[in-house]
Formats: sequence, C-alpha cells, structure tokens
Amino acid sequence: MYSYRIRIRGESACFTRPEFKTERVSYDVLTPSAARGVLEAILWKPAIRWEIRKIFLLAPVRYIQLKRNEVMSRASVANAQRASRSGTPLVYFADEDRAQRNTVALRDVDYAVEATFHMTAKQGPEDNPKKFDEMFRRRLERGQFYMQPYLGCREFPAIVEPYTGTPPPIETETRDLGYMLHDLRFGPTTNEPVFFRARAERGVIEVPVWEEVA
Repeated sequence: MYSYRIRIRGESACFTRPEFKTERVSYDVLTPSAARGVLEAILWKPAIRWEIRKIFLLAPVRYIQLKRNEVMSRASVANAQRASRSGTPLVYFADEDRAQRNTVALRDVDYAVEATFHMTAKQGPEDNPKKFDEMFRRRLERGQFYMQPYLGCREFPAIVEPYTGTPPPIETETRDLGYMLHDLRFGPTTNEPVFFRARAERGVIEVPVWEEVA
C-alpha cells in the first residue's frame, strides 16, 4: 500500500453541510469526500479508489459570509438536445430566475491530507499499484491535473502540492466537529451519504477506514 501526504490550500472554501437546503453553510474543515475529489482531479482511474486517512489543520478556522445571486434552475440536457435537433435556440432569461442566497464559507484555508489508494475490481491486466504510484507522484510534483481541483465549490480553486511537514499542524486546534460527511456510498440507482463522528486532536483528524463506517 502506497501512502501520500498532500497539501491543499486556497483563499476560500465551502464544504457544504447537507442539512442546510437553501443557504450554503460550510463544515468547519475539509471533508474526506472533498479531499478525495481533489486527488481524483490529479489522478482518476477506474482501477483505483482513493481513501483519506488523516486531515491536518495547518491554518486556524476562519469564516467569511457571502451573498450571491444564483439562478434557480438547472440546464436540461433533454431540452438542449431537442433544441439542437430542431434548430430552435433555447430562450432563457436569468433575470427572471434569480434568487439571492447567503453562503457561510471558510477563508485562507490550509490543509494536509494523508491518503492511500486501493485497486478495484475494474483493474485491467496491465494495471498495478506501482504504475499508478509513479503517475500520481509525477503529476503532483509537476502541478498537473485532469481538471482544476477545487475546495468544495468550483469557484474556489485549490492549490495542491506535496506536503513536506511545513507548516506543522496547529496543536491548539482540539475540538469536537460533530458528524461529518465521510463519503458517498454509490448504488445502482441512488447514492447514500455516510457520516462519521469527527474530532480534531492537536490539529489532526483521524478518518475511520471506509469499510468500518460503510
């Protein structure tokens, strides 16, 4: 099993709590599922599954409140395909479909994560852990990614780099973080969220093994 330590930081972040529907309110820290998304932005293959084992808090928790105008509707693929076939343009007026929403986000975030990956049943005959280890390390050191890593929301880009131990975790950060989203259990028709009781001890959050909570 290969292990990695990766630093993830940015100016703003919002790891939305699922219990809030209309307003966006962030968890206090990076969630394991958001960290997994950052790693998949660097290297995603059907043959591997990323697992986050530890989250290190390298900066104090700070909040920022934002108000933004957002549209209420989502683009419909069926309507776009229908318009493409008919040659008739879609008519949409954003001014008639707007709502002002409040966001409680995080600012000046800085984390490190300890992660591993596991081979899945979708691995091919030429797939092996060493191959993916070399690919990931090379892409991480060069700053390469398949898509822009982000911190919860796509408008909050993340800076991702190897973690060398500097800065160290904040030892004064010891707190109960309550129930936090671990990840999603993907099913054939629906996806089910899986939670765990999170606690920061001297700036370090121990993430339970996926099989123990799923």
